[in-house]
Amino acid sequence: MAEPQTDEASLEQQLNATSLSSSSSTSDQNSASQLTLDQKFAIVRSIGEECIQEDELRNLLDKKPEPVCYDGFEPSGRMHIAQGVMKAINVNKLTSAGCRVKIWIADWFAKLNNKMGGDLKKIETVGNYFIEIWKAVGMDLDGGKVEFLWSSKEINARADEYWPLVLDIAQKNNLKRILRCSQIMGRSEQDELTAAQIFYPCMQCADIFYLKADICQLGMDQRKVNVLAREYCDDIKRKNKPIILSHHMLPGLLQGQEKMSKSDTSSSIFMEDEEAEVNVKIKKAYCPPQIVEGNPCLEYIKYLVLPWFHEFTVERSESNGGNKTFKTFEELTAAYESGEVHPGDLKPALSKALNKILEPVRQHFKNDKNARELLKKIKAYRVTK
Repeated sequence: MAEPQTDEASLEQQLNATSLSSSSSTSDQNSASQLTLDQKFAIVRSIGEECIQEDELRNLLDKKPEPVCYDGFEPSGRMHIAQGVMKAINVNKLTSAGCRVKIWIADWFAKLNNKMGGDLKKIETVGNYFIEIWKAVGMDLDGGKVEFLWSSKEINARADEYWPLVLDIAQKNNLKRILRCSQIMGRSEQDELTAAQIFYPCMQCADIFYLKADICQLGMDQRKVNVLAREYCDDIKRKNKPIILSHHMLPGLLQGQEKMSKSDTSSSIFMEDEEAEVNVKIKKAYCPPQIVEGNPCLEYIKYLVLPWFHEFTVERSESNGGNKTFKTFEELTAAYESGEVHPGDLKPALSKALNKILEPVRQHFKNDKNARELLKKIKAYRVTK
């Protein structure tokens, strides 16, 4: 896929830095109106590891002043940094480029998938806790371009529109095709699924049209159901298909873990982890010397630290080479592969950067009574797969 040009990437970083460090939504809106089409495209396209299709995305940004982006999540336990930090970065990029973002709090879907034991009261508590985290970490919620929508309330409000759509999608797909989408729930085709879980992909596909989404901005693990939505457009002879922007999935901290999982607390960094917890987890993380491929520590720098701070500093004694600041991931990986930067240098620097990002979240959950009570409840819940 095409990479943004250097000057566009630089502009994207400036806008992202502004939206993460400033509460002035007016200035962000003014900046978005002054962007060229190429600049908007570079910012929005940078979110996706994959884009289906780039020409459609460019045309959308050219023709529609405020494209609607759909994102969603199942409230299911504590939030890790892939959900917290990456989503804040991506949402702020989208709004800085003039997009509107609808975040679907999929409480009914969490129930269908037996998250939190299917207890809707617990699921609602988790959903509210997620929103508190995004507020604290710096997601730009003041400009009115981000909406949190509870699936149960929204579906009930227009049930006569939603359920016929779900049934039509179900009728136009065979069971084998729907089962191939089971990955979106963290399941596989081999798992013994309940009837509710089989119905789940039809509902998630319907959400895209129900929310009038132009762009599906979800993880690579949700790709199959987004493709199902595009195929459904062919079935109903609809020309304007939802554009798919699938973002990268952060791995777990231990060797061979392709995706961060909240059920394995040793391999995940949670948004309200204390500084000492972050330090211990990074210290134990898989980080082989001179190896870039499959190195989670380097991935966290690439997808979290550099987009946030636009630089990464390794602090060392003068006798050990002195401090070194990297502006790009390519600079860092070259130094790491050569042995100039050792895991013993990289890990403390990564811990320091992550702790700086997470500190406002910690303070919010310590000082805000409502947030503190939510976290207390969340920590008492048992996470279910």
